[in-house]
Amino acid sequence: MTGIVFHATERRDAVVEFYRERLDATVRLEQPDCTILEFDGFLFGFCERDAADDCGILTFVYPDREGVDAAADALGDAVVKEPRANETYDIYQCFAEDPEGRTVECQVFLDDAVDIE
Repeated sequence: MTGIVFHATERRDAVVEFYRERLDATVRLEQPDCTILEFDGFLFGFCERDAADDCGILTFVYPDREGVDAAADALGDAVVKEPRANETYDIYQCFAEDPEGRTVECQVFLDDAVDIE
């Protein structure tokens, strides 16, 4: 089973390009006013609307710290919090913002017993 999280956007082209270029997401489907992207099984879409949704967090999960570090490098000037360990959740994470101000998190679970696949 799968699902898709949709976000309203005022700047679909710029937002889609951000996720494609910086996080290597791929376009799964183009619709008249929506683009559905995929990142390692995570489906998320952006639909052209009069106002953008900028709440919530889009979290991209990586297999290791090196993946998070590489994502932070690819995100470049969009990074707002550099990679760091978060002891509360036993994760390693960084945060960025997309072109409309949505929070983007890249993380890895540090506990080998955690399996979310």
